[in-house]
Amino acid sequence: MAKILLVEDDRDLAMALEDRLIREHYLVEVVHDGDEALNRLKCSEYDAVILDWNLPNTPGIEILKQLRSLGRNTPVLLLTARDNLQDKEAGLDAGADDYLTKPFEPRELSARIRSMLRRAINQVSNVLSAGPFTLDPQNFTASKNDHELRLQPKEFALLELFMRHPNEVFSHEALLTRIWASDSDTSPDTVRVYVGTLRNKIDGDGKQSYIETVFRRGYKFKCD
Repeated sequence: MAKILLVEDDRDLAMALEDRLIREHYLVEVVHDGDEALNRLKCSEYDAVILDWNLPNTPGIEILKQLRSLGRNTPVLLLTARDNLQDKEAGLDAGADDYLTKPFEPRELSARIRSMLRRAINQVSNVLSAGPFTLDPQNFTASKNDHELRLQPKEFALLELFMRHPNEVFSHEALLTRIWASDSDTSPDTVRVYVGTLRNKIDGDGKQSYIETVFRRGYKFKCD
């Protein structure tokens, strides 16, 4: 369940895109203002950003430049009604990973998001595989050794994040920003609970957990 920030001042379009992305099992946060988008990007982590060029206060192209100046490589899809080559060059040179001209078909947006997420981890297929685990974010299915895992949405989101970033250590705070909405009132204790329930569903009896606790740092997914 990748976490996406949707920045679009056209509220009707934003609502339609949000509904579609939620149906596709993404965790979506929506803002309509450039300054608010910058605040979210500075405080939270996202797997992808859908960014409109024309926004109140801070334009999308400026948000993109500031994001890249901070060293953040979050995949960004730039939305705009500008369709001339010069503007496309400006958007891509500013650090956009992809560019979509309005009006567009929602299916194309979905396909471009999947493509960006694959490229972010050098993945060929939309389906994730690691050791005995297979996870299909689009169809919201997960299995171990071809046996279905019955996961709650947050458990699924945790496993997906771990599988996208094997052997990477995530602190409780990092997991909160990647899995839960920015305005959520959850705490590190919530993370501990969900990691525990996920372990119960994916680990074998008497075997070392696939989710390793790293002392004073957080958790790491180990799966050869």
